[in-house]
Amino acid sequence: MIEHVLSFSDLNVHFRQDGAETHAVRNVSFHVKRGETVALVGESGSGKSVTALSTVSLLPPSARITGSIDYEGQEMVGASEKMLRKVRGNDISFIFQEPMTSLNPLHTIERQLGESLALHQGVAGDAARGRIIDLLNKVGIRDPESRLGAYPHQLSGGQRQRVMIAMALANKPDLLIADEPTTALDVTIQAQILELLQELKEREGLSMLFITHDLGIVRRIADRVCVMKDGQIVEEGRTTEIFDNPQHPYTQMLLAAESTGMPEPVPSGAETIAETEGLRIWFPIQRGLMRKTVGHVKAVNDANISVRSGETLGIVGESGSGKTTLALAIMRLISSEGRIVFMGKQIDDLKGRALRPLRSDMQIVFQDPFGSLSPRMTIEEIIAEGVGVHGTRPGEDKSQMVVGIMREVGLDPDTRHRYPHEFSGGQRQRIAIARAMILRPKLVVLDEPTSALDMTVQVQIVKLLRDLQKRYGLAYLFISHDLKVVRALSHKVVVMQKGDIIESGPVDQIFDAPRTEYTRELMTAAFGGRAGSAA
Repeated sequence: MIEHVLSFSDLNVHFRQDGAETHAVRNVSFHVKRGETVALVGESGSGKSVTALSTVSLLPPSARITGSIDYEGQEMVGASEKMLRKVRGNDISFIFQEPMTSLNPLHTIERQLGESLALHQGVAGDAARGRIIDLLNKVGIRDPESRLGAYPHQLSGGQRQRVMIAMALANKPDLLIADEPTTALDVTIQAQILELLQELKEREGLSMLFITHDLGIVRRIADRVCVMKDGQIVEEGRTTEIFDNPQHPYTQMLLAAESTGMPEPVPSGAETIAETEGLRIWFPIQRGLMRKTVGHVKAVNDANISVRSGETLGIVGESGSGKTTLALAIMRLISSEGRIVFMGKQIDDLKGRALRPLRSDMQIVFQDPFGSLSPRMTIEEIIAEGVGVHGTRPGEDKSQMVVGIMREVGLDPDTRHRYPHEFSGGQRQRIAIARAMILRPKLVVLDEPTSALDMTVQVQIVKLLRDLQKRYGLAYLFISHDLKVVRALSHKVVVMQKGDIIESGPVDQIFDAPRTEYTRELMTAAFGGRAGSAA
């Protein structure tokens, strides 16, 4: 039996576009043994996904692949289309980061799984239905018979990822390639998916190539690690060796990025910027042609919070727990009941024009900077947009304000005439922060501002947010499912579940001595039972 299921030898991948050539993967050599999990680690653009996709030639026509990729004794570089079709999805299966882009929104779960079985195994009808139910059972979908007719949008993120795993397992592959399969998931769902993959690997005798930028995941799941930078593997070894004694400066930097420290203490006598009392947001459930209200969804129920100048309040919980809804209500962007006080003034009964003078004092930074920045506006226009609405302060020039805030957030002012697509993800998030900070707000809502970023870039953004908070006494509402970043930035934390605040207190108390079972589950999922050691 061949010991190595997959072997890369001197792999090079070039992309040619508009007469220019990019060398994306450079002389990569490594292997995956039978029954082994190898993690391919590195930041965005390091060549991880390109390396994985080259295994069965899933790269675009502009790609030129040289070197050798040996799968079970078969050479995949230059292989015929007939052979590649046989291997794709049959012997080698993929799980991708975002299942909604991989699943067909117009087809039911049964049809999508059935197509794979029919194509590769010629199984159809009742036999296919039985196999599909068995697959859904294997990946932990409860009551699978009731889910066969469901469409992707009717499933949660975790359920969709389980369906993707079922599709990958449908034809009993030898090798599973998982490309950031848990990045878009809540921490508890992420832990469940990792546990599921581990169980399936052992039960089905799978080999796995796991691509990620999250070193916490690597610790849990990988036997060996290959660290990639600029298209090259800069370090390789057993997981324990890499984590305990990293040799390459880049690996050392990645591991150092896991420790982001603690926030500055809140100044004594700091004023309360925002507080709520008995805040409630219930959305009506309406049915029928007359849209009759038949009940309510309790999005936020009886929330009591406060945040002071120079303080960060972390808001944690799974998707749908009410985190963002709570923040939007405090900013008076959605209707609510209960008391909201902002800078000493009760604002829960204010509307429209009465709120406008307060808008410049409350700003928001979103998760996806590319989605929140207009692609048709220059960076200067984007950053200055709020100044155009609220006006400049006496003696200030709008262009000079843009130049000043760009310097403060670590951007070159000479780039202000460029467009968002010309910047990296980290730079785009700095632009979004500059847009919020140019108005010198008192309260900033940070809604998952680091979750779309690589770990080293996350550290840079956390440091930037800390520096700005210290300089201007900003109050932050920090919404995130990344508990490591929450700990690094927050002074206090509230834990939300199904609209209720089930636990709140100083960050050390919540992380080191959680009182509720749900909070303990969050900490275990995030730190693998090492709650309190994330600092």
